[in-house]
Amino acid sequence: MENAALLVAIVKNAIDGIITINHEGTIESINPSACKLFKYAQQEVIGQNVTMLLPHSPQDNPDQNQPSYQILQKSDQMALEREVFGLKKDGTIFPFRIGISDVLYSGRKIYTGFIHDMTHENEAEEKLKDYAAHLEELVEDRTLLLKDTIIALEKAKEDAVVSLKKEKELGDLKSRFVSMASHEFRTPLSVLQLSATLIDEYTKPFNSPKVSKHVGRIKNVIGDLTTILNDFLSLEKLEAGRIEPIFASFNMMLLAEEIVSEMQMLAKESQKITYHHTGATVMLHLDHSLLKNCIINLISNAIKYSGDNTFIDFSTEATDEHWLIHIQDYGIGIPLSDQQHLFEPFFRAHNTGNIQGTGLGLNIVARYTQLMNGAIMYKSAIDQGTRFTLSFPMVK
Repeated sequence: MENAALLVAIVKNAIDGIITINHEGTIESINPSACKLFKYAQQEVIGQNVTMLLPHSPQDNPDQNQPSYQILQKSDQMALEREVFGLKKDGTIFPFRIGISDVLYSGRKIYTGFIHDMTHENEAEEKLKDYAAHLEELVEDRTLLLKDTIIALEKAKEDAVVSLKKEKELGDLKSRFVSMASHEFRTPLSVLQLSATLIDEYTKPFNSPKVSKHVGRIKNVIGDLTTILNDFLSLEKLEAGRIEPIFASFNMMLLAEEIVSEMQMLAKESQKITYHHTGATVMLHLDHSLLKNCIINLISNAIKYSGDNTFIDFSTEATDEHWLIHIQDYGIGIPLSDQQHLFEPFFRAHNTGNIQGTGLGLNIVARYTQLMNGAIMYKSAIDQGTRFTLSFPMVK
């Protein structure tokens, strides 16, 4: 009795539907889950043919071309499982999986069906199929986009190769032109410089201020043209990567005194270039020629952008870690809005007016300094002057 009661309790509380029919297809029992699934009360189903729970149209379930109970029959004692469609009381057709087994009870065969609703599983499967199809479309679209991108990149690569080839040709042409210009311009400039010097010497006995004035102008123009030519040559060599620093040890004070002597001759009336050194050593390990070019360029700018009767302070400082080279003028200064472009080639501040210059000097100084593993710093204000500092690591 206890086993029978337990079996009844299990059937009543089973999650899946359980139904039994006889060999004629008559429903003999149905549990609450099956009643809920088909939306029938128990008394509406028991004693009825199982066909009431199955769609009547063959297209709804092709298996149902045969009698309903034969769907549940099998030829051996092994359980049968299949997916079919069910018909609810309200006419809704839904899919379910049924596991069928038969037993002999009191001399007759009873069929038992275990029913599991497949509605949610099928919906999930359809969603998964739709999602997979959507993913395939996305992959196809991305593949086409990738192909187009690759084609565009190949086209851009081809264009870049052509552009680089043209740029190289233009670069070679520019290099040849600059080299030719250097050779062709330097000779007449040297002749002009020599002639102006001779004229100055020959006219000294006549003591003619006007002649001396105009000869001085000629010399200044020749100096400006020589500076421009040197700037273009330096830039061309930098662009071509043909400048390699040659490091060697030399006396910084001797170089500084040499530079001051040369630049003082180019200074304006009553301009004074001062120099002093601080630190325990005067020996510096850098490229002598490049460093001299940097300092002359900075002092030349200080002369150009400062007025008469002004000082230009040139100083060097040897610390434990760095060599510092300072050039301070008290001229027109650099506008704050222009300072971010200061080291760009061909850039000139908007307050330079008619002062001669190519806009290449500071770019060359910055690149020479970088080649020597140094850094350039500055501080400037309008009408208060500018201070440039070259910093190089101390070589011990």
